[in-house]
Amino acid sequence: MPFSVATWNINSVRLRIDLVRHFLAKHRPHVLCLQETKCVNGSFPHRAFRDAGYRHIAIHGQKGYHGVAIISRRPLSDIANMQLCGKDDARHITATIEHRKRPVTIHNFYVPAGGDEPDPKTNPKFAHKLAFVREMRTRMKTIAKPGAILVGDLNIAPLETDVWSHKQLLKVVSHTPVETEGLERARAAGQWVDLMRHFVPPEEKLYTWWSYRSPDWTKNDRGRRLDHIWVSPDLVETAKSLSVLREARSWERPSDHVPVIASFS
Repeated sequence: MPFSVATWNINSVRLRIDLVRHFLAKHRPHVLCLQETKCVNGSFPHRAFRDAGYRHIAIHGQKGYHGVAIISRRPLSDIANMQLCGKDDARHITATIEHRKRPVTIHNFYVPAGGDEPDPKTNPKFAHKLAFVREMRTRMKTIAKPGAILVGDLNIAPLETDVWSHKQLLKVVSHTPVETEGLERARAAGQWVDLMRHFVPPEEKLYTWWSYRSPDWTKNDRGRRLDHIWVSPDLVETAKSLSVLREARSWERPSDHVPVIASFS
């Protein structure tokens, strides 16, 4: 059986728990990484996941904002989280799972969105985002090891084909050069392989997020690739497939992000 990992910014796990149940029942990933769970640990819907066959749960929550979780059908070990930029704002969690007697370590990140104005001098949220990505880069020597997977909502669309219009979004937060270059330096520092672009050629458009502000997201298709799966080089040859579940954006009361699933031999 292939080993599969999914990542999804759920935008409130309690509000959208029925969508999560539906996704798990249909796709059955071994591991589901969630971002923006928006609840404290004590309010996390453990029972819903356990009833679905996902009995192993690692969470790092915060009331009303942020929050990350790793949900698994197999036991998790070495559960931990990092504080970046001196803030305990629930933006990272890591855990290790064993697959065919081989440990696989998963890092789940939720990078700050950065607000609306791409100027760190006038926008503290954007300054925080840039500092967060810089600190991610400095941590790569400790987390980028063989058998590692990094997933999450990184809130940056790095390639020209990761946005609906490169020219129009160059000065829009998530696609500015300072962000895309910073994310690329972080990826390169860990020698991570961008698994989505391993399967989907860089010249092809690829999105995982569509704004709630769009009156008809399917017609306009003004998306961005904000969600990512990176893997250590040794895992590339074991990667078998990658899917972006675009249809999830049309589910009832959806997240503005859709799940991304990677499978490995």
